[in-house]
Amino acid sequence: MRWNLPNVLTVLRLLAAPGVPLMFLFFWRPWADWAALALFLVAAATDWIDGRVARAWGQESRFGAAMDPIADKAMVIIALVVITGYSGMNPWLIIPVTVILFREVFVSGLREFLGADAGKLKVTQLSKWKTTAQMVAISVLFLGTGLAYVEFGRPPRVGQVGLPWSASWAALATHLGLALIWIAAGLTAITGWDYFRKALPWLREPR
Repeated sequence: MRWNLPNVLTVLRLLAAPGVPLMFLFFWRPWADWAALALFLVAAATDWIDGRVARAWGQESRFGAAMDPIADKAMVIIALVVITGYSGMNPWLIIPVTVILFREVFVSGLREFLGADAGKLKVTQLSKWKTTAQMVAISVLFLGTGLAYVEFGRPPRVGQVGLPWSASWAALATHLGLALIWIAAGLTAITGWDYFRKALPWLREPR
């Protein structure tokens, strides 16, 4: 592996994923929420930067191609677990999160089973939009938890911070985040089905 800028950014994003829950060990709330949000936003920005830098500078590598999706999945999964736990385990959040987690595990299992043929399941443009939607939704949800803790002086619960049209910024952010995570879950399910459909020829029993 060559330590060029795109690979360094990918490794830093991979290391940032477990750093999100650590923010809640080192900081009091709502500072933990703000720190987690800042770390997540910086890490998400590197996802946008490293691929473009690699292509522009001719620094694409097998290491980057392998680690980039792993770093994305680690960021999303760990952040969703943290948000779900700190948001009162609300079913309106748990359902889309379950869809996202199931799809990520399912597609990773397909790739592992296909082995050398895993290259047939190339990342599609819709899958890239799916990742973007997930990261935007997570960022807004982190914003909602931080604002709710400030406004109400207690650990916020998703869906219990007022109506979305109320004067509460926490309510606006939280309900917007919920809407976005459902959209992200829909895109996630669609891309999961697309990968499954493409993998079917390799899953059929030989005659």
